[in-house]
Amino acid sequence: MDTDKSPVSTDQWYVLYTSAQAEKQVRLRLLRKGVECWLPIHRAPRVWSDRIKIVDQPLFRSYIFVRCSLSMLHTLTMVYGVSRVVMYGGVPAVLLQKDIDAINTFLQLAEKREIIIGDEVEVLAGPMKRVSGKVRRIRNGTVQLYIEQMGVMLQIPISQVGPTGKL
Repeated sequence: MDTDKSPVSTDQWYVLYTSAQAEKQVRLRLLRKGVECWLPIHRAPRVWSDRIKIVDQPLFRSYIFVRCSLSMLHTLTMVYGVSRVVMYGGVPAVLLQKDIDAINTFLQLAEKREIIIGDEVEVLAGPMKRVSGKVRRIRNGTVQLYIEQMGVMLQIPISQVGPTGKL
């Protein structure tokens, strides 16, 4: 018998459903308990009546991923802000490491992607708010958009446009 082998970990990635807008607080509570968890975050424009700000938001609202044993998983529902364990086919849903890696790769690629000529974007603020157009030119911090439904070109600061459907 080979005794030099390290024990095989039975920990798997599971999915927890949280209370609305409680993902970040739940993550902190789980980390304080020593639970390995992952909350995929992406940067997105947030529009207020007087300004636009880029904020960090959970990629999947009300979901957080935890890596633990099945026996520990059920105790995590006692953490304030955790609503339930996500089930699939009557058993806790398991995420494979390759799925976690794919989400992480997507986030890294999306973070590096900038607006380029030909992209369909949406105006985030001002009188043309929520109007979408195609980027024709980018120069000196501004974009020139072609608004097809109106047949016009619009010059706007790049900070006031974002990917279509983000609002």
